[in-house]
Amino acid sequence: MRRGCEGFTPEGPTDEPTDESTDEPSWYGVRCVFRHGSLGVYEERITLWTARSADEAVERAEAEAAEYCEDLDGVEYARLAQAFTLFGTPGDGAEVFSLMRGSTLPPGEYVGRYFATGDERTA
Repeated sequence: MRRGCEGFTPEGPTDEPTDESTDEPSWYGVRCVFRHGSLGVYEERITLWTARSADEAVERAEAEAAEYCEDLDGVEYARLAQAFTLFGTPGDGAEVFSLMRGSTLPPGEYVGRYFATGDERTA
């Protein structure tokens, strides 16, 4: 039985507006976070979009997030979408997402706290 995307509401982006619309579309990487309840894991997915603003890219990514959840049992969209404007057209080695977080932790502790906890799954 499909449970759909628990927690998703289609009223629009989760954050305040991030930029102004332009006439020319740009590429955006949008990171969305999902909870796979039956597996006990969270998943971060980065998808690429051409849009006229970060808000539009997030809106489209959240619509895709709903579809993603509908195709999987027990998957919930955690209502976190973060957009990153790509510089130019994506190609080999292109940066597709960047997020900066202030911290006074030394590198090893920072990675241990936020990324390499030992609980990561890559497959």
